[in-house]
Amino acid sequence: MAEYQNIFTRIQVRPPVPYPGVPLPPDNDARDGKPRFVHLFGRLGDAQVGPIYLGYTGILSLLCGFIAIEIIGLNMLASVNWNPVQFIRQLFWLALEPPPPQYGLRFPPMREGGWWLVAGFFLTLSILLWWVRTYRRARQLGMGTHVAWAFAAAIWLYLVLGFIRPIAMGSWSEAVPFGIFPHLDWTAAFSIRYGNLFYNPFHALSIVFLYGATLLFAMHGATILALGRYGGEREIELTLDRGTAAERGGLFWRWTMGFNATFESIHRWAWWFAVLCPITGGIGILLTGTVVDNWYLWAVDRHFAPAYPQLWAPVADPALTQGAPR
Repeated sequence: MAEYQNIFTRIQVRPPVPYPGVPLPPDNDARDGKPRFVHLFGRLGDAQVGPIYLGYTGILSLLCGFIAIEIIGLNMLASVNWNPVQFIRQLFWLALEPPPPQYGLRFPPMREGGWWLVAGFFLTLSILLWWVRTYRRARQLGMGTHVAWAFAAAIWLYLVLGFIRPIAMGSWSEAVPFGIFPHLDWTAAFSIRYGNLFYNPFHALSIVFLYGATLLFAMHGATILALGRYGGEREIELTLDRGTAAERGGLFWRWTMGFNATFESIHRWAWWFAVLCPITGGIGILLTGTVVDNWYLWAVDRHFAPAYPQLWAPVADPALTQGAPR
């Protein structure tokens, strides 16, 4: 029983022979790779690695993703004069920037944002092909498509930032650069430019769902780990053959919170909270600059934020006063 007291997986349950998976329909290619067990992976999750099914959508997705990353990486390397040492040292600060404002939605020269458009095209194509792969795999296995639609919520936010909002604003310069710190700098500048994004109600909703999802996942994960000594991780079996784990978990939350979720509803709550985080965030970003130019003034007009009093009299420009030397 003491083995189940640790937050890490200390007992690995594995079959004598790796499981190849359920049979695929006849129009599917065979799975690739010989399945094997990795002890380290077993401490974090399932120990079996492989086989994997890529199919033509998976192969095309990986190919397009490789092209996009190659374009971004080579442009970053060129920005440090092809110096590999400086590329490694400055990697977090390097960026592939979108076109400047004067080009609008036109295709600019390659060195002035053209490479950004090409990289964005292949990256978007890679992500959409991977979504198709995720959807088709679920359908072929007889699963629900919940994973694919959760992925689509993240794709919505990605498309708003790099495609939908720039088109609505009439300029590719409104998009996010490719880079680690540069995209964080873009976020800070975006918030300052439009009057503090914290006053955007959809941003607030997005943060609510972000924190709510982490709380729900932590509550659920902690409950199942705490019931591991009673086989609480075997949720399907416990819904059919009631044991001590399900009752203890439900009793704990009724004692501490007043009511409890079921094994099914906790996953539904967590799914909705996680999915609504990028959906509401994308709505808030899309409204910024297109509908609302300054979120602070918008909030003041609706008594959502306080109007700060003017503490000092305005200072006159000496160059404009009467009798000033010219």
